[in-house]
Amino acid sequence: MSEAIAVRGSSSAWSPAAVARLIALLLPVALLGGALGSQYLGGLHPCEMCYWQRWPHGAAILLALLAFTAPAETKRSRSLTMLAALAIAVSGAIGVYHAGVEAKVFEGFTTCTATIHGTNTADLLKQITHAPLVRCDQIQFTFLGISMAGWNAILSLSGAAIIFLLSLRGARR
Repeated sequence: MSEAIAVRGSSSAWSPAAVARLIALLLPVALLGGALGSQYLGGLHPCEMCYWQRWPHGAAILLALLAFTAPAETKRSRSLTMLAALAIAVSGAIGVYHAGVEAKVFEGFTTCTATIHGTNTADLLKQITHAPLVRCDQIQFTFLGISMAGWNAILSLSGAAIIFLLSLRGARR
């Protein structure tokens, strides 16, 4: 693993490109893990836009993992890291829109989502009638007055910017 982070010909294993690549992996893992944890452990039910924010994080994780298949300073690794940062930024942009819908700045969707599982007709009918309807414009949880969509926007866009800056700094060396 240390070879994956170490830079050939460099005295430091923590080059800007290596740090960018590590952030590109750990940030979406943490954010996606937090979203899944709040759903399955915390009992929060995601709306449609919550699901939309998860897909780019999944893509970023895959791209960042691929970036670890080459030395951090290579063009291949930097390109994959930048693509991961772009995916993280896409999730952040969706988070901005979602937070705007929650704050009634933007008009959201009129449909609600519910999580339904199973194939038995009686079971499906019971789940439909008992499933929580989740609206994209209703905030289920806040921390420091900011919704989960807002935190995703802040952390994703900030993280993507840091990854881009570190990647560009590493490319100029």
